[in-house]
Amino acid sequence: MLPVRFSFSFNPYEKRYTMSENKHLTLPQSIIERLKQNEIVARKFHETEISILTILNFQDFIEKLLSEISSKFSVPYTWISIIEESSISKYLHNLQNSKLIETSTAFLSKADFSEITRNRLKPLLANENIERFKAIIPEAAKYDIGSIAIAPITLDGEIVGSFNQADQNLCRFEPGIDTSLLEQLALKVSLCLSNVTAHEQLKFLAFHDPLTGLLNRGVMERILEREFQRSKRYHIDLTVLFLDLDDFKSINDNFGHDNGDLALCHTAKCMNLLKRESDIVARFAGDEFVVILPSTNINQAESYIHRVKQKLASAPLYSGTTPFYVQLSYGIASIFEKGMDSSAILLKAADKKLYQAKHNKEAKNSSPK
Repeated sequence: MLPVRFSFSFNPYEKRYTMSENKHLTLPQSIIERLKQNEIVARKFHETEISILTILNFQDFIEKLLSEISSKFSVPYTWISIIEESSISKYLHNLQNSKLIETSTAFLSKADFSEITRNRLKPLLANENIERFKAIIPEAAKYDIGSIAIAPITLDGEIVGSFNQADQNLCRFEPGIDTSLLEQLALKVSLCLSNVTAHEQLKFLAFHDPLTGLLNRGVMERILEREFQRSKRYHIDLTVLFLDLDDFKSINDNFGHDNGDLALCHTAKCMNLLKRESDIVARFAGDEFVVILPSTNINQAESYIHRVKQKLASAPLYSGTTPFYVQLSYGIASIFEKGMDSSAILLKAADKKLYQAKHNKEAKNSSPK
């Protein structure tokens, strides 16, 4: 056998210690076997990269990545951590019906993530003081961690979170071992994440209002028709709220359009925060919103909008140091009112009641004191 120059180090996916040499030696059989093992590991990483390369939605991407690493390399704990302020956080929060993602995704602040990783791009390995990584571990997870590997992932040059692995074994991800394959995987994950995000953004904009993130008018109308037919079929309550912001023009005029946008987003957030999972909040147009409340009567709808108004009244917005408040007018229509023969008529009835409520409010405000 010809002399071969070699340089070799510990590989966490092989679970073996190796040596490093820089001499012309004839390789013994044990080293040859070790190199073969490394080739197997590299091939498994390549297979993982190929398997995630063509996926274009977050749920399948994350599930495939975690399951591939866990099964191919016998890593007991794999998960991702996402920075709340990142551009992909809202998409992942909207994922539903994925038990794996629920238990294998952690959300944390940018400040907490920076404190843990020190904004480094290279993988971080640790097998001591594991408690300091608590913020990066999913709340639902019950991991018995001896050592951990944290590989930051980026989107368009910005760190958005990390791909993480852990083992009970203290030596599996011991500081100082070779992380080149993990760095390579993190890079490929980041590239794939960019493709997934671009595709998901296009899909999101097809169904959502880009400013508030609420469902758009077209989607709302389709959902309302579905709920209308279901309500008629099973003789159950269905109520629609049509609302808009009072004096929205004055907010734009006095505080600027950026604060006008802030007022719209603030209103959307409050409505979403107080709704049930089955309720639908949508932006209709301009400063108008629609809320679809299945299995809800008028009194219950009044209670909901009352809580929203209380929330808005207790949470001022600020233009510099100047506070301002968002106030609402609304109209409510129920499917059990006379003449509600279609979803369009139901929506129009709520709109008419909103118009009447605004007219009454303006008349009251303009009347002599």
